[in-house]
Amino acid sequence: MITDDRRVRIITGQFGSGKTEFAVNYVRKMAGLVKKAAIADLDIVNPYFRSREKADILQKEGIEVISSSITTDNSDMPALSQKITVPFIDKTYDYVVDLGGGEDGTNVLGRLLKYIDKEETDFLMVVNVFRPGTQTAEEILKEKELLERTSSLKVTGFVNNSNLIHETTFDHVLYGNEVIKKASGMCGVPIRYAACMCDELDEAEAKASLLEGEFFAMHYNMRRKWMQI
Repeated sequence: MITDDRRVRIITGQFGSGKTEFAVNYVRKMAGLVKKAAIADLDIVNPYFRSREKADILQKEGIEVISSSITTDNSDMPALSQKITVPFIDKTYDYVVDLGGGEDGTNVLGRLLKYIDKEETDFLMVVNVFRPGTQTAEEILKEKELLERTSSLKVTGFVNNSNLIHETTFDHVLYGNEVIKKASGMCGVPIRYAACMCDELDEAEAKASLLEGEFFAMHYNMRRKWMQI
């Protein structure tokens, strides 16, 4: 369960893995289970699909949203707020950190490492096996090692988020499960969650026993209309 995860959950992954959608779904589920929830948007690489775009909705649900110190709507300047450090230090928070994609996204953690207690931090790697760079177990491990090297953190769990957006079938999720399970067996990192977009895969929960990890039902938060095919 979410409450079994460590107090700080840093979400990482390759570009296009769906990590921001997972992070937003995760913090919304978490908010109903903990006393004090916060999410930090540390994606200063990609101007699309940023968790801070949902700040109004998240804040209405009692979730503190921490992102850029520049609040102008049309600005994408990478100016991170000093408030980002507070939930690392204040142990009354349960904290989700949404990183940017790939090694560029993890580099931003460099200045925050002195605030991060590795013993209370999960570093979850979201994987979509249908994206370039994570299509095989070997590629997944190579990306994992790169993210670990640039972040100075060890991946503690995989999240299977294998999908083809609106063309996804449960067979795609199951295929991703097998590829990531092979990577898991090779490195010893468990599959923590099997994420499925239940807005379209309403049969997925009934088949969850076929998947490694805890079934994690997701719903669209990030620009669904923009992504229509």
